Amino acid sequence: MIDSHAHPEEWGVRPVLFHVGEFGVPAYSFFVLLGLVAGVSLYCFDARRNGRNRNNGAIIIFGAIAGGIIGAKALEWALNYQLLVAHFSEPAVWLSGRTIVGGLLGGKAGALLVKKAYGIREKRGNEIAPAVALGVLIGRFGCFFRGCCYGKPTGWQWGVNFGDGVLRHPAQLYEALFMFAMFLFLSYRQRTPGLRPGELFRLLMICYFTFRFLIEFIRVEPVVLAGLTSFQLISLAVILFFAGSSLFSNNFRENLHAGEL
Repeated sequence: MIDSHAHPEEWGVRPVLFHVGEFGVPAYSFFVLLGLVAGVSLYCFDARRNGRNRNNGAIIIFGAIAGGIIGAKALEWALNYQLLVAHFSEPAVWLSGRTIVGGLLGGKAGALLVKKAYGIREKRGNEIAPAVALGVLIGRFGCFFRGCCYGKPTGWQWGVNFGDGVLRHPAQLYEALFMFAMFLFLSYRQRTPGLRPGELFRLLMICYFTFRFLIEFIRVEPVVLAGLTSFQLISLAVILFFAGSSLFSNNFRENLHAGEL
């Protein structure tokens, strides 16, 4: 969340991307929407190519999108409750800001709830994972132009001035580059024979939250416990959960093949 009371009005590289008449199109909203459209389009393309373009897929992706929207906002509110209380009567403060961490977790929860409600047992994680990586990749450009999620001051030549005259790590672009690499890897891995159901989404979550844990050291975020930020603590919990579920799944499958279950 961007505290407008803490930053100058011109904060950001290009907060208004372009104008349509007198209406300024916000860079953040433009790229987030573009990322969502690109991700959903890729998911539908992969589902159709693999012969899985059925109603279940549409229901699952709808649940994931709805959960992602709710999660992105809910976690942002939870982490910035003091700012919300201080500016309780200002709608702009309540409406600003989202977090990709909440979006990913909320999207996963939304998909699981929809599958449970409709009795869907099939896993679509191998199709969803590259689409999520592509969506986050594009969305992070919105963060860069808007000036949120910025890094700490740096002396490196690619440091960016977001509006206060200080050259900072363009942490948003680092994450976009990482997600581009993940997108390429997941797209390649998707075509590898013997892929287990849901394997790519687990891999994406483990890799992304490992990256997020590390990049937090150069981002401007308050430390809350043991020298770690809230996002680092959440990242550790997510990594342990998905790594543990992956290990459990592998052990279960091995025991099943061995006739022990």
